[in-house]
Amino acid sequence: MGNGSRARKKGRTAPTIADVARKAGVGIGTVSRVINSSPAVRPETRARVKAVMEELGYVPNPHARRIAGGRSYTVSVLLPFVGTEFYLRLIEGIEEELGEQRYDLALFPLLSKKRLERFLSSSALAYHTDGLIVASYDFSERFPGGRLPTDRPVVMVDARSREYDSAYLDNELGGRMAAEHLLSLGGPVFAVQIEEELDQAFSNTVFSARIGGFRAALAAAGAPLPAERLFRTRLSAEGGQIALQRFLEVSEPPLNVFAAADVVALGVVEEAQRRGLRPGADVRVLGFDGQPWTASRGISTLEQPVEEMGRAAARMLIDRLQGSDQPPRQRRFEPSLLVRASTRV
Repeated sequence: MGNGSRARKKGRTAPTIADVARKAGVGIGTVSRVINSSPAVRPETRARVKAVMEELGYVPNPHARRIAGGRSYTVSVLLPFVGTEFYLRLIEGIEEELGEQRYDLALFPLLSKKRLERFLSSSALAYHTDGLIVASYDFSERFPGGRLPTDRPVVMVDARSREYDSAYLDNELGGRMAAEHLLSLGGPVFAVQIEEELDQAFSNTVFSARIGGFRAALAAAGAPLPAERLFRTRLSAEGGQIALQRFLEVSEPPLNVFAAADVVALGVVEEAQRRGLRPGADVRVLGFDGQPWTASRGISTLEQPVEEMGRAAARMLIDRLQGSDQPPRQRRFEPSLLVRASTRV
């Protein structure tokens, strides 16, 4: 019998994964993540879910459903990282949707160029599941005809593809919104660009789109971005700290800084405070992503609906797994500007 079977045990209906989720006060995707020992679960949540599983006598038994119909009931998710807040939230959204259909996830983080090259092989383990969700990078550009070496359904999330269903954020629009907001504050404008990952194996990433939109809006407003006002760095708070140090070498406060990711914006704020400068007055900082912790730090940001993008990608993949053969669909999301203390002049 499978997870969701209604088999009788001692005259009672066997508990389901939905029962566990309901009693533990979490989503089905979270329970699935605990069952599969995913790292994307907080320790206290994992402990609570396991306690409820024991209390209800719930025992996962995916074997029967996996062999039914020749399916594995597993979906591969290829993504650049696992430990960042963005990807944890993205996985949460994907699992919430797929969990409703009793699918498990197999995560394939692309942590190095060598690992990337291994995943591009047609014999890679990632291709052996029922379908794939590819996050942030369009791998199809590396293959003839723009299609990956698999007959399984593929969906892109946080990226666009002409060949596959895609759920993506309009990052270029976000960059334009960032420029318009910072220009309205008065004073010189600076930007922190996130370096491309994976040894620049791919072009047109979300980060370059953000900066591209930012620079285009500045140019259209007659205020192009000089080279000395753009700093390239890794995705880290330390990168934001170093960026502000460089900016202060070429300009006096007040400065308006667009950090292409919230964690970098945090570094800018921390460096400003370390120097005795006032965020929102001497240094105006705008991040990007809308991470939940930015609210408590007073960081203005461009919020993206991360979980909803994950759910949308999962829904499109489920449609394909259920036999949909319509042309590739594009689900476009827009960011929202959240103005807080760091840019509230």
